[in-house]
Amino acid sequence: MMKAVVYKENGKLVFEEHTKPSLVNDTDVILKVTLTTICSSDIHIKHGAVPRAQKGVVLGHEFVGIVAETGAAVKKLQVGDRVAVNCETFCGECFYCKKGYVNNCTDKNGGWALGCRIDGGQAEYARIPFADNCLTKIPANVTDEQALFNGDLLSTGYWGCKIGELTSEDVVAIIGAGPAGLCAMMCARLFNPQKIIAIDIDDARLQVAKANGYADIILNPLHDDVTAEISKYTAGRGADKVFEVAGSDKTFALALDIARPNAIVVLIAMYENNQVLPLPNIYGKNLTIKFGGVDGAFCQEIMKHIEQGEINALPLLTHHTDFAHIMEAYDIFENKKENVIKIAVRVAESL
Repeated sequence: MMKAVVYKENGKLVFEEHTKPSLVNDTDVILKVTLTTICSSDIHIKHGAVPRAQKGVVLGHEFVGIVAETGAAVKKLQVGDRVAVNCETFCGECFYCKKGYVNNCTDKNGGWALGCRIDGGQAEYARIPFADNCLTKIPANVTDEQALFNGDLLSTGYWGCKIGELTSEDVVAIIGAGPAGLCAMMCARLFNPQKIIAIDIDDARLQVAKANGYADIILNPLHDDVTAEISKYTAGRGADKVFEVAGSDKTFALALDIARPNAIVVLIAMYENNQVLPLPNIYGKNLTIKFGGVDGAFCQEIMKHIEQGEINALPLLTHHTDFAHIMEAYDIFENKKENVIKIAVRVAESL
């Protein structure tokens, strides 16, 4: 047996004894979890906003650990390897995987399964299907904390930049300075855009974006005229690329409003409510709108950027705790106490 956070029913998570996983397929790895964290998606599951989530599942899809056991067909990993986990599991062989659309892997354990449809990493041990595809070795000079967001938040930001087709000529507006928004800013910086504008109603989070060089300009709709300010920085046109990472009705509308004609709008946020396109108002803007679950196919590239110091997500870790106190961490994270951004939960000592 082991300790784990289990989704019991809508509104109820329990920290309890749970059966330790074992190998099921030859491509599996059993991972000893060393560091995990809580994601907004876990909160969505708690409140019943993820229909595919299975009651009784161990939560957690953003974690790192040490390989404890490998299946016979695993070729790239050995016991003792320190690895970061991709938030998605994928076979690598189906129609979608071969095109890089790993979120849509057709295997029963494909796509976002960990911590949703199969047991995840808010536990002492986790089984990782298709381990050769879904685990990224952590270089010796990269800490667990530096690697923690590789497979989810940073993958989300990097994927957003890829489908947003960022260029050095772009003024990029990113709505939402929460964990995903800040990671989108970090990844956008890799593409050397003309300006990155961060938009949020939380001044503390905006200051994190500004102080760490994630954003060039910060705007708060509570006291800034966001549309007018963006117009000022773009010769009246509007933002070339807009990332919507906040996930509310108001921010959805704002994303469409501040985009210039022929802009690309990337909806990274997960919405709990249906959204309505104001087609009469935006028809002539010829916008391209892209959205969906992250395709976490760039983990190795992201890890290289981390190793080379080009991505530094450590400022997001505002809180640290041990596994015994993870339910207190849930309360802090869900209710946004103490200016929390992300919480590092130490499950076991690393190498």
